[in-house]
Amino acid sequence: MIHPSHGVKIFVATKPVDFRKGHDGLTALVQSHLKMLPFDGAVYVFRAKRADRLKMIWWDGTGLVMAYKRLEQNAFKWPAIRDGVLRLDPAQFEALFAGLDWRRVTSLDVPSPAAAE
Repeated sequence: MIHPSHGVKIFVATKPVDFRKGHDGLTALVQSHLKMLPFDGAVYVFRAKRADRLKMIWWDGTGLVMAYKRLEQNAFKWPAIRDGVLRLDPAQFEALFAGLDWRRVTSLDVPSPAAAE
């Protein structure tokens, strides 16, 4: 599976989008509706009206990547539908992508050690 690395920011558009949109259409949505920069290396996740589908785009440094996933027997657990964007941490994204309830996942916030032992 292709998934974002630890330091990557992940944003979920909370309002469903037209899933006929491709790379350019979703990039335009990131700029115009989410008011964010689509080429900043962050991952932008979009939902369809049908809750069993997601698309995500991100700039990997050499080009724009788009991934699509459809769950066969269940639906993704999406945030409430409203205009805006929600930021997920990597653990929450992994749960969302797997079709699990991401709201029940909290990542550990462990500070870096000040010095080696």
